[in-house]
Amino acid sequence: MKYLHTMVRVRDLDASLRFYCEGLGLKEVRRMENPAGKFTLVFLAADETPGAEIELTCNWGSEEDYGTARNFGHLAFRVDDIYATCARLQAMGYTINRPPRDGHMAFVRSPDLVSIELLQDGNLPPQEPWASMANTGMW
Repeated sequence: MKYLHTMVRVRDLDASLRFYCEGLGLKEVRRMENPAGKFTLVFLAADETPGAEIELTCNWGSEEDYGTARNFGHLAFRVDDIYATCARLQAMGYTINRPPRDGHMAFVRSPDLVSIELLQDGNLPPQEPWASMANTGMW
């Protein structure tokens, strides 16, 4: 058996691509437009794990409420510098729901409320302002 991808439904493809590509550093691998089915599929992957993809599914004209996405669980990514990753996402306007107080783990949510776990490759010593930040909202 080979793991292929995880599918996440998104409402706004551009907003989601900004988060996953600009914020997290994933790359678009391929895209499929299906006019008959009224949907777009965009597959994303990290450089280190090109075979493990995220499929963003955008249904055209759908106003479907995907809920809070808490039943999904989360996507997890190992990062080289958790502080820099969180600072970049925060500067882009995203809330760091569980700051990396310990220098190892943080949570942020995508525009479609998918929980994203960020895990530091190795350990970094605690740093301010992260070490003193409280959790915000759900993660």
